[in-house]
Amino acid sequence: MTENHHRRRRYWRAGFLRGGIELRHFVRNRKEMTGQLANVVVALVLAGNLSKSVPGIHLPMAHLILAGFSAYLLFQIGLVNLPQILVTEREEGALLRLRATPGGIPAYLVAKSLLVVAMALGTLVVLLGAGALLVDGPLPRDPGGWLTLLWVAGLGLLAVVPLGAAIGAVLPNPREALALIMLPAMGLLFTSGAMFPFGSLPVVVQKIAAVFPLKWMAQGMRSALLPDAARVAEPAGSWELPTVALVLTAWAILGFLLAIPLLRRAARRESGSRMTERHRKAGLSGAAA
Repeated sequence: MTENHHRRRRYWRAGFLRGGIELRHFVRNRKEMTGQLANVVVALVLAGNLSKSVPGIHLPMAHLILAGFSAYLLFQIGLVNLPQILVTEREEGALLRLRATPGGIPAYLVAKSLLVVAMALGTLVVLLGAGALLVDGPLPRDPGGWLTLLWVAGLGLLAVVPLGAAIGAVLPNPREALALIMLPAMGLLFTSGAMFPFGSLPVVVQKIAAVFPLKWMAQGMRSALLPDAARVAEPAGSWELPTVALVLTAWAILGFLLAIPLLRRAARRESGSRMTERHRKAGLSGAAA
């Protein structure tokens, strides 16, 4: 038991050290930073060009957009950016090296989780801060609102980061990964209440969107950022925070149950010959293009 405890501590320590290195690399990489901040700019431009109010309540549509985008950006980082990172690093031989490293997979997951959480929270701070300064965007009105913002963001990340790791373990290559992930993600953006009042969507769309975590992340963010009177625009007439917590917890458990076995399976399947063959096919594809 003591040996297992010390081993787990080593994995966590190695993961945090690796995560810190990757975070510094991300901050210094202008291309990656610019790509991440572009999403914030899109949200601010949309909010800044909306002057109408949410139907039925005296609430600027811009506030609804920014609350929804705060959830969508967390969702995108965990469920779109992370799988692309994992697939790219697999192509570069990262999983092949991890297979020969004791505790490599757990430490790798800790490092990626640290990187993604830092990216997500940093993006959220920039979005809400810039929104408040530039387009009079919403911020929590009291300590309860800040507490709700923190637990919804944290639980939302727990719901999507392991799932993103599981998806990244099975996707074929970086090019196909983007195509396979972005279309469903954009569909959820428009059907989960992140862009439009959720109650205005067709009932069948509401029921489908309610299966996925983004709808509940967006609803939780609205409860933290919008005045309490805005809850009347929700289909249930309330924020349903216990249901938000329950659904996100269920997705977090599912993601954790899938992520580590799938990553281990992907690592076991890696070999030098498989990696060489992928590089050969990628070279042929690039030459044909």
